[in-house]
Amino acid sequence: QVQLAESGGGLVQTGGSLRLSCAASGRGFSTYTMGWFRQAPGKEREFVAAISWSGGTTYYADSVKGRFTISRDNAKNTVYLQMLSLKPEDTAVYYCAGGLDVDTGYDYWGQGTQVTVSS
Repeated sequence: QVQLAESGGGLVQTGGSLRLSCAASGRGFSTYTMGWFRQAPGKEREFVAAISWSGGTTYYADSVKGRFTISRDNAKNTVYLQMLSLKPEDTAVYYCAGGLDVDTGYDYWGQGTQVTVSS
């Protein structure tokens, strides 16, 4: 069993930056693909970024390419999301998730952290 805890959210102005962290407890973190998702009020949850177990492969939603960077430190059981050039449309609750075979869905989810970008 793995538990995930996000941190680093907050209020930032347009053009600002934030770095989200997701700390994992339990076994197996280094074998999981990790992802970040977000859900804005009144909208469905959407994929933001993902990173392979080794960190060698990353994936991004078109809406965040070039602005967000996902990374991980398996020694610290932590995955990060560096967010630059934030826009009001990035406002959402951000969730991290992990899984062995994410093609069938993520197995573990955090509670989320709020990111608010003011215009």
